[in-house]
Amino acid sequence: MQPTRRMTLWALLVSASWSCASLAAASDDDDEEDGLPNVFISPCGQPFRAPLGSPYPVVDWFKVTDKNSDGKIDHAEFVADAAAFFKVLDLNGDGVLSHHEVAYYEQRVAPEILGGRIRTGWNQPRLWFAQMERPGPIDPGGDQPEPEEKPQGLDESTQGAAPFGLLGEPEPVLAADLDLTGVVTKANFLKLANLHFTTLDQAGDGYLTLARLPRTPVQIMLAKYRPKRRRS
Repeated sequence: MQPTRRMTLWALLVSASWSCASLAAASDDDDEEDGLPNVFISPCGQPFRAPLGSPYPVVDWFKVTDKNSDGKIDHAEFVADAAAFFKVLDLNGDGVLSHHEVAYYEQRVAPEILGGRIRTGWNQPRLWFAQMERPGPIDPGGDQPEPEEKPQGLDESTQGAAPFGLLGEPEPVLAADLDLTGVVTKANFLKLANLHFTTLDQAGDGYLTLARLPRTPVQIMLAKYRPKRRRS
């Protein structure tokens, strides 16, 4: 996929994303954070989040997309999942994701793309954004967490949504800007979904199973760097 004109800016914005600190633990008995959010971003760009220690949320996406619960995602279900998420993003219902709607997706729906973090915990979820050493950072409020060392082994070349996804796309919604116009039509969004299904269905079976899906970089690292339980 050729990068869009905005990818250079995104590469700068996400350069500090992995220095975000985690939320403070609810109590001394809670798991320590390890700097890796338990987040999956689906092929069409929808984020799924789970608390640390829970199964990686690719499972949640699979269950939602597998409408007939037969343990398989067929082509129709895969494309229907993309169509449903497009409808969520298309705020004015005109069949096109405008600059405003894409920005809303990046800043509010999937802030991980810009280095943000939404975490669930004992209180209400709170949104954190990496603070860049450049003018005009996106700041939805809240204090800036202290930088945290990145776990060794994480591929620093990954950017935006790429560490959380199956296909390595930094911005999975604008990846559907196939005409390089800066906006995304529903037709192109679903066209990309078709291409994604073909890519993931390597065996050519006409369906996907959870066991055959590739693991995301974050999923691999979470399995390696599991939080350690605090001892009293």
